[in-house]
Amino acid sequence: MSDCIFCKLANGEIPTATLYEDDDFRVILDAGPATKGHCLILPKEHYADLYEIPDELLQKAAVLAKKMTVKLTKAFHCDGLNVVQNNKPAAGQTVFHFHIHLIPRYIDDKQHILWKPGELTAEARDEILAAYAAVLD
Repeated sequence: MSDCIFCKLANGEIPTATLYEDDDFRVILDAGPATKGHCLILPKEHYADLYEIPDELLQKAAVLAKKMTVKLTKAFHCDGLNVVQNNKPAAGQTVFHFHIHLIPRYIDDKQHILWKPGELTAEARDEILAAYAAVLD
């Protein structure tokens, strides 16, 4: 897409701090990092979100996420790492080009990429299972 900023970043039209690049992806440092070493895995082709990206490319992205996680952990001596991928505005997606955040985590880094656990009642469980079963092929 000609107006997609992440397409431009992924394809080198806009300069980036690139950590990795191959034929399908570019991994760049996030310009608004949550922590030291926060980076983005960007496919060079445009897909709005997880719903659109082809399975084969998604598999490659997952393998790349693991590879980068190992390298980031060695490079930054982080205590953990979040792999975050948001889809649609309700889930926090703000740029509509599929991407994966790799966020190194450090003890006491003051970031909170968590949620408050709820409770799965028997009634809710049954409703969810029924709704899911209804969409199976």
